[in-house]
Amino acid sequence: MNLTSALWFAHTALQGGGVQTIKVLVANRPRLMRELVLATISDQPDIEVVGVLDDEAGILESVERAKPDFLIVALDQSEERPRICDVLLDRFPHMRILALAAERNSSISYWANLDIRSNRIENSEEGILTALRSRKVVVSSGQEGKCNSRAN
Repeated sequence: MNLTSALWFAHTALQGGGVQTIKVLVANRPRLMRELVLATISDQPDIEVVGVLDDEAGILESVERAKPDFLIVALDQSEERPRICDVLLDRFPHMRILALAAERNSSISYWANLDIRSNRIENSEEGILTALRSRKVVVSSGQEGKCNSRAN
């Protein structure tokens, strides 16, 4: 299953089976990774890119304004949950966050469920689109679990 399919299945499940446009806010770096993500999803008829940010400073304001179904951000070297996840998933529990690593073949999907959960996803076009379209995500390592909070 590819990234586009993942977005579609996830959004359909959220909407009770009805097909609607999946709204995605892209806020990841570096520029090349952001452009690859946009190239992957922008030509999909069921996916609407509602915003593109070149850094994470304006994420909260952009999410409040655009109300995306998915936010795509960068995953840092440590693979710790991005700090913004806690704030966003608390305020927007319907939204899912995909964190993509540019330097390695690693991506993680985050969502709210009484506590914040994560799931490793395949870092490919198929993995990203699957994660965006489905509550059931393509898992590369078979790992799913509760995330530990970041150390401050």
